Amino acid sequence: MVLIGLTGGIGSGKSTVAAGLVDRGAVLIDADAIVHELQQPGTVVFSEMRERFGERIVAGDGTLDRKAVADIVFGDPDALAALGSIVHPRVHEEIQRRVAEQADTDNVVLLDIPLLGEAGWPGIAGTIVVDLDPEVAIGRLVAHRGFTEEDARARVEAQIGREERLAFADLVIDNGGTPEELGSELDRAWEWIRGLPDAVAPEPNPAEPNPAEPNPPN
Repeated sequence: MVLIGLTGGIGSGKSTVAAGLVDRGAVLIDADAIVHELQQPGTVVFSEMRERFGERIVAGDGTLDRKAVADIVFGDPDALAALGSIVHPRVHEEIQRRVAEQADTDNVVLLDIPLLGEAGWPGIAGTIVVDLDPEVAIGRLVAHRGFTEEDARARVEAQIGREERLAFADLVIDNGGTPEELGSELDRAWEWIRGLPDAVAPEPNPAEPNPAEPNPPN
């Protein structure tokens, strides 16, 4: 197994990059997707979130209203910490389980988790950062994801800065160009990945900061 970290700011197109690498043969472990799975009605996470935040986070169809959760926790450190205490341990456990399943394979495993650069993850052979000018990212969030400019700017500014993120990159993918240019970037990244040595992830140290801490829903 070759374990690769993937990170990038909100609106950077990280999901598009992940999909492109999956098309080239990678196996994706996506923390955000795991969070969605664990927050389905009937799960322990859903029940504990409902108990903590009340019926205002339940949509009319009985599912989780992620926007309502985001409105509650964004800008409120205590609420965000409460959300993390519910979601974080289960997400971390599921990521560990999925990485362990791949440990004896020859697969390229792409680990897409929040706070990857800040906290790291044991056994990663290299970290890819998807880079995009923050102003372009804000424009894409407004145009394609329904954010107001004020909200998009607040979300971008709440994350670590561009230069800080680039500082921990082993490889940078520039997503500021055309789809064709991104394809070339993905080909370059795939060639780089395939040249890395195999690595099996050790058990994470529970005392270390955990990069699977969920961001506010968006």
